[in-house]
This record gives sequence, structure tokens and C-alpha cells, in this order.
Amino acid sequence: MFIADYVRLVQDTDRFELGEISPILLGLFGEVGGVMAAAKKHRREGKAFVGYRRAVEEEFGDALWYYTAFCRRLGVPAHEPLLAAASRSSYVTAVAAAQEPAGALAQVAVPVSSDSLDDILLKLGSAAADLLRAAPGGSETVARLTDFADAFLRSLNAAGISFADIASANMRKVRGRFLPLVISDLPQFDDAFGEEERLPGEFEIELRKRAGGKSVLVMNGIVIGDPLTDNIADRDGYRFHDVFHFAHAAVLHWSPTFRALLKRKRKSDPIMDETQDSGRAIVVEEGLSAFVFSHAKTLDLFEGQSSISFDLLKTVRQFVDGYEVEACPMKLWEDAILQGYDVFRHVRRNEGGIVRGDRTRRKLEFRTLGAV
Repeated sequence: MFIADYVRLVQDTDRFELGEISPILLGLFGEVGGVMAAAKKHRREGKAFVGYRRAVEEEFGDALWYYTAFCRRLGVPAHEPLLAAASRSSYVTAVAAAQEPAGALAQVAVPVSSDSLDDILLKLGSAAADLLRAAPGGSETVARLTDFADAFLRSLNAAGISFADIASANMRKVRGRFLPLVISDLPQFDDAFGEEERLPGEFEIELRKRAGGKSVLVMNGIVIGDPLTDNIADRDGYRFHDVFHFAHAAVLHWSPTFRALLKRKRKSDPIMDETQDSGRAIVVEEGLSAFVFSHAKTLDLFEGQSSISFDLLKTVRQFVDGYEVEACPMKLWEDAILQGYDVFRHVRRNEGGIVRGDRTRRKLEFRTLGAV
């Protein structure tokens, strides 16, 4: 990935004003701290910290985002301090044949150092602190940008992490989180299968309360699934949690739980059936729904919220790692969760209702029982 391409592709995700410097620098310093914290856990816990590499890659990617945002505010093309750092005598350079554009040569610069990862990371932290102390726009700032770029490249090298990988992954993450969704570009998961193996394009399900407080699901006049209670002393309405699966189906086009209820597993493809529609996938979705619900209860079930914290969305993404739905951008997950909880709140207040899903519009809607 060309640095100029990365900068261009993430520019629209920068929601800060161009005159805002402090939030960018504080964000950069925080992400560098995240890299150092992940490295510390790796040293302390070794193989027990299985998320080390992913955590470090993500923190490096976020640090790159803030670094290029800072360069943008100074009017400095981000590739210039990176190139200046790579031109120092402590780098070994080589010429490589590039794939694009046609006939191109690329100069590859690799830092050479005998320092340990810990020492390199301390230098990265020091370079970040120097940027905090520099007067924005002063001549020393450009020099400190180069020093930070040098420490950043050395840290990547010491950690054995690809610069291209962290740039590409960060670009996909921030664009998927902050840019408006284009429905035609969103992933589809079962269009290649026959209708009997596809989630329905539209569906209506009645949630009714029976004597004893149990809720049942009725679709096309037929009860599906088992009657449910809250299964907790605090009557929090979780017996209506199937609404979240309906939101997943309508908005994400994914729900192994709903697919199993409707007996629409993709059995014509044994691998798909085993890896995406199996009991394990169902457990993942159920666990994810319960986890998000425990978080939502502390936030009044997202009442009045138009967004969800980045940290929660990152955890959601980790939950579904390895399943087809990981292709869905964070913004789509946010829409699915907020729509699901909007309908859930209506269902809970009314002790039931009718839930309508429309996969074409990626919408979930509610109306009261008996309403036309």
C-alpha cells in the first residue's frame, strides 16, 4: 500500500476539525501507550496472552492514523518524514521490482538495530512525548515527526509486524466504522443457495406472552422455538432476546440461531453447514447477544443513543472472528445493534408485539399486536 493511498482513503474518517491539534496528539500518545501495554502483557504472560499480535497490530494501525492526521494538520505529507527516516544511515536499502504501476521499481528500506523490542518501544514512547512538547508548526516539529517515524518503523521491525498489513487493516477498520454504508457494497451470505436454504427476504414474527410469564414466537401461525423466561432474578426482559437474532438476520444477513429455528441451514454445502451454521456458530451468536445485553443494561438499553462505543464494536468483531459475518463493517454492526435494541425496548414495554424484518432495506421494525 502506498502511504499516499492510505492517507487519502482514511482522510474522510477524520471527524476532528483541522484546527484541533491536542486531541490528535493525545490520541497518538494513547495509542503508543497501547502498543507498549500489549508488549508488556506479552512479556509477562507469554503464550497465555494469545491476543498479543492482533492487539499490537491494531494499536500500531491506530497510531498510524493519528500520526497521519497530525501531519495533515501541519500541512506535511505523511510520506515525507517516513522517507526522511528511512534515508538515515541506520537503514539498509534495496531495490525491488514493483507490481504497480507497470515498469516500476521500489526502494525498500529496512532498519538495522541491535536494540531489544523493549528498548525500541521506550524510544517510540519518548518520540511521542517529544511531539506533545513541540510547538505545532515550528521547525522542530518536522524534525520530531521524522524521529517518531524512525522509532515507529524500528518498532514494527522489532515486533516482526508488516507495515503494509497494519496500514491496510487500519484503513478497512476505520472506513468500515465511520463512513456511511452503501447497501449495494455490503456482503451477502446465502444468495447462492436455494430459497429453502436462505434466510427469508422479509419476515414477520409475533412475540406473545403466555400465562406464567413465558414468551413464544409465532411465524405464519406456527410456534417456532421453545417458550422462554428471563432466566434471571432481575426481570430484565431477556426472554424477548430473539429480537436481536432477528436484527442480525435483517441487517447483517446473518443469524445461525434464526436459521436453525427456521430449519434453513445450508446443508447442500457440507463445509458451510459445518463451519457457519453449526452448533458452535449458534453458541457464538447466543454468547454475543448475552454479552452485548449485559453491557446495554448499564446504558439504559441504548435508549437515546445514535452510536455505540468503538471498544464494544471491537469486542463484537473479536467474538465473530472466523465466521462469515466478520466481513460486515463495524458501522453495519452498529446499525444492527441499535435497530435491535430499539425494537427490543418496544417489545419489552408492550410485553410482546410484531417484529418485521426486511433484508433488502436491512431494516427491523415493530408494531403492536393487533395493529394493522
